[in-house]
Amino acid sequence: MKQAIVNAIVHTGDEIIDNGVIIVENGAVLSVQKEVPNDLPQLDLKGKHIAAGFIDIQINGGEKLYFSQTPTEETIQDIYDSSLKYGTTHVLPCLISSSNETILQGIEATKNYIQKHNNGVIGMHLEGPFLNPLKRGAHSIDQVRKPTNSELEEIIRYGKDVIKVITIAPECFTDEQLNMLLESGITISAGHSTIGYKEAQHYFSKGINLVTHLFNAMTQFGHREPGLVGAVFENENVYAPVILDGAHCDYAAARLAYKLKQEKFFLISDATFLGRKVESFKWDNFDAHLENGFYRNDEGNLAGATISMLEAVQNAYNHLNVSADEAVKMGTTRVANAIGLGEKFGKIKTGFPASFVQFNADLSHIETLHFSKTSTAVL
Repeated sequence: MKQAIVNAIVHTGDEIIDNGVIIVENGAVLSVQKEVPNDLPQLDLKGKHIAAGFIDIQINGGEKLYFSQTPTEETIQDIYDSSLKYGTTHVLPCLISSSNETILQGIEATKNYIQKHNNGVIGMHLEGPFLNPLKRGAHSIDQVRKPTNSELEEIIRYGKDVIKVITIAPECFTDEQLNMLLESGITISAGHSTIGYKEAQHYFSKGINLVTHLFNAMTQFGHREPGLVGAVFENENVYAPVILDGAHCDYAAARLAYKLKQEKFFLISDATFLGRKVESFKWDNFDAHLENGFYRNDEGNLAGATISMLEAVQNAYNHLNVSADEAVKMGTTRVANAIGLGEKFGKIKTGFPASFVQFNADLSHIETLHFSKTSTAVL
C-alpha cells in the first residue's frame, strides 16, 4: 500500500528537509518531496525528525541468543527482532572465532535466513578466527589460528555472497592468502592485530580500508611508534568504527578520532546481548558477565558491549559535540559506505528501504518506524 509520511524534518543522509514528505510503497521509498499528496493515506509525524534506520555491522547476540554459540536462523531472528526495538533496521550478525564447522553453519544459517526473509539482515560479519593470539581479547585461544589455504578457500567459496565483513590480523596471512581475500569481494577489516604503523600502511595500500573497533585489540598511538591507531588516523581512505560506550573507548579519545577521521568515523555496537537482560553467559571457553553495566570475562577483559546502536548514537550527540544529524550519519550513511553498500542502505532515497527512526531534536527519544511490504510498525 502506498502511504505518505508528512509534517516531518527529513534527514535524508545528504540534506535536511523541513516539512518534508516521504512516499513509501511495498517497503521501499518511492520519493522524498515537499508537496503533500491529497490522494494517499498519511502518517503525520507532527514535526518530528526522521532518518534512515541504524545499521549495525557488528552485533553478536539479541536479547536471548548468541550467534557464535547457536549459529541458527532462530538466533538471527532474535538479533533482528531485538535490534528493531533499538532503532537498528539492518544488521550483520557477528560470528567470532570458531571452529570451521561452526563458521560454515553460520554461513548456511545466514544464507537460508536471507532467502526466506526480505528484511534487514544483509549478511554476516566473521570476526576471526584468523587473529593474532596476542590481541585476541575475549576470543578463545583454542579457536584463534592461522589460516590454511584450504580452509580459507572453503570459507570464501561458501561465504562470499553472505559474509560482508571479515576481521583478520593481516600479519597472520601469506601474500597469496591475503590476495585470495582481496579478490573475493568481501570487505576486509584489520583487527585483533599487532601490526605497527609501517605494516598497517602497507596493508592499507593493498586495499584494506577498514579496521575493527578502533583502539581495541590493536597497537596504540605512540610518539616513536604511531601503531595501527596512528596509521588509521593518517590514512584518509580507512574507515574507523568505535564502540562508543565510555568503556571500550573514552569519550575524549573518540572526540579526537572524530576530528581526525570525520566522514570515515562511524559507530558499531559490538553488543554481546541487547537490553542487558542476559546477566551471565558461558560458551565453550568464552564467558561474559555483567559488571557495572559492562560485559567482562573471568580474566577481567571486556567481552563485547552492552549498548545498542540507539545508545551509541545518543552518546555521540551527548559526548562528541556534534549535531543530531551528524550523530545519525555515524549510525547510518557512514556505516553503509564503510562496507560498500552506500548505494543501497543508510539514506532516505528513492529505492532505499522504508525503514526509519523518528526522533526529537536532541535524540533523547528515538523510535523505529518500519514499513514492510504489508504493514507499518512503530517500535
